[in-house]
Amino acid sequence: MRALVVAALCGGLSACLPSAGGGGPDYLGIETKLLDEDLVNIVARLGRGTQADVAEYARCAAAQYTLIRGFGFARHVRTSVGSEAGVRIADAVYTISPALPRGERTLDAEVIVADCRARGIPTV
Repeated sequence: MRALVVAALCGGLSACLPSAGGGGPDYLGIETKLLDEDLVNIVARLGRGTQADVAEYARCAAAQYTLIRGFGFARHVRTSVGSEAGVRIADAVYTISPALPRGERTLDAEVIVADCRARGIPTV
């Protein structure tokens, strides 16, 4: 596997801004790594929030990354969630493709990104 790193780390990106309101998740950033032409690893970090929040943050980033790469669809492969020094971390893998992939855990990237933005969840 090729390991081309495409990182989005707090260089003024919205994905690194704390949430408004003080009680919700603090979005600490996303790292993306292209593992192969159609396989991407997403690592999302939250300063506050639940395991579901950090997994959803990774999902939102995967959908935006899919659009950035010029594709329309993604398929969830796996997500592992943990924490380190009070920071929730989701490590997720998605396949990306121009056409709807086979499988049950597929995402229409445009629909997911619009939903994430409407809910205030940052994307890459």
